Amino acid sequence: METAQTYVSGRLCLPEGYTPALSLRETEQAIKFIKDTFQNGLAAALNLARVSAPLCVTAASGLNDHLNGVETPVRFSIRSIGEDAEIVQSLAKWKRAALADYGFGHGEGLYTDMNAIRPDETLDNLHSVYVDQWDWERVIDASERTVPFLEGIVRDIYGVLLRTNQLVCERYPSVPAPELPDELAFVRSEDLEADDPDHTPQERVDHICRDSGAVFVIGIGAPLRDGNPQDGRAADYDDWSTPTDETHRGLNGDLFIWNPLLGCTFELSSMGIRVDPSALLRQLEAHGELANRDLPYHRRLLAGDLPLTIGGGIGQSRLCMLLLHTAHIGQVQSGIWSDAMRSACFAAGIPLL
Repeated sequence: METAQTYVSGRLCLPEGYTPALSLRETEQAIKFIKDTFQNGLAAALNLARVSAPLCVTAASGLNDHLNGVETPVRFSIRSIGEDAEIVQSLAKWKRAALADYGFGHGEGLYTDMNAIRPDETLDNLHSVYVDQWDWERVIDASERTVPFLEGIVRDIYGVLLRTNQLVCERYPSVPAPELPDELAFVRSEDLEADDPDHTPQERVDHICRDSGAVFVIGIGAPLRDGNPQDGRAADYDDWSTPTDETHRGLNGDLFIWNPLLGCTFELSSMGIRVDPSALLRQLEAHGELANRDLPYHRRLLAGDLPLTIGGGIGQSRLCMLLLHTAHIGQVQSGIWSDAMRSACFAAGIPLL
């Protein structure tokens, strides 16, 4: 099958000759199978317990994730308590507080279903206003705040992905299997820039991901040599500023898979070792946000009331897209799309839920 032009954010990609491998009802059954299988494997691999999570948090708590710092959370007033609340954009900070409040110890962690609304998203094959992911967080100690430890956790997660893919292939033989390499590649964002200085950060990832099939890029958020980061990160959860050697910074990263159906790089997960007090202050200052240190969450972290942790998010619909060979995220989640997009997808044989 030939694919349409390489995916570009905001552009609808319609693979030529595409036909869904499963009916709508079979797809719904397969979504449940994938989610059950993967989350059980993730919990076992990382020693995580399932917990409940909030859909919204108070705006004054400082718990909401501000992502790249430009997205606008959905905000509303709660009449009975006289406070503004926000729909979560992720649970990056809430999870760390929950580990402390629930009494989790070293090597233990939690995971939960995170459901978010991101109204600023540009809608296309991979993005919708509704976000569903597994958010997870685990307690570590100071000796584990290293790149080798981060890589070990990433390998564990990738192993769960490979095992889930194997079981999906056995259960649904009509679904074309994604071409996942047995081993995941690791690369530093600084090295990507040094090897490919004439292209954008996204183009660099596209090149290496197309060649390797799956790659984890380490160091997301700190400015590179040209002054721009590999990608944006908020200042108050991932540690993207701690030097790890003479030329590299950052204890976080993104997991990318090459999607041959769409001809694009497919971000499946963002994760990282979280800030300690010194990294938090350094990153707040770098973003001009030092005033946030007076928010309740930030005060707890600076006072040492929160454990050192590693954590991240793994896209549920993204995973289902990958393993079920779907061309649009609307095939694995019920969402809101323009009439033009629905019509174009219908004409191309892409049924949206």
